[in-house]
Amino acid sequence: MKLLLVEDDPTLRSQLRTGLEEAGYALDEADNGRDAQHLGETEAFDAVVLDLGLPVVDGLTVLKRWREAGRTMPVLILTARDSWHEKVAGIDAGADDYLAKPFHMEELLARVRALIRRAQGLASPLLKCGELTLDTRSSRVTLDGQPVTLTSHEFRLLAYLMHRPGSVVSRTELTEHLYAQDFDRDSNTIEVFIGRLRRKLPADTIETVRGMGYRLATPP
Repeated sequence: MKLLLVEDDPTLRSQLRTGLEEAGYALDEADNGRDAQHLGETEAFDAVVLDLGLPVVDGLTVLKRWREAGRTMPVLILTARDSWHEKVAGIDAGADDYLAKPFHMEELLARVRALIRRAQGLASPLLKCGELTLDTRSSRVTLDGQPVTLTSHEFRLLAYLMHRPGSVVSRTELTEHLYAQDFDRDSNTIEVFIGRLRRKLPADTIETVRGMGYRLATPP
């Protein structure tokens, strides 16, 4: 899963970066509205954490421009504690949720997880495929109740597929959503991680759809 973090305060941005990366997200960052708008219009993100008080272009304007351009990624806005008008304006502009500063990192992570789930029509934090279970809260994977040890990249890939059960996902889409903008994006590495996952999961859990990509198999 890849997120866009937009925050101009360097201390808070560093804290958020650490928490989000430790939670397993690939991350792109911007510290002003102009760069944020460009990234949101040109890169694929599973969710955005957007501060409204940005230099150059304010966050509310950035959000409105994204929605006017047809960008539909979930957006969590960060607002001042007592600025109820910011919350209302943000929701009206197309935000999916808001969080008032100061906040606990655990709450931000929970809200981001919920936004990503809702974007795919999923309600539970436990994603299941037969006997395979992925807990989005703890980033743990179990198979028939037994833990499955995955690397961070293997977990991201499996999580992306499990958020889209039954859907065919191309290698290009996986590459866009698993790696930050400045990462060396070689789509051939996706095949490597798919191969590693297949060795750790039941046969045929991940199907190859020739010429299109990969799909998490739906158990009968």
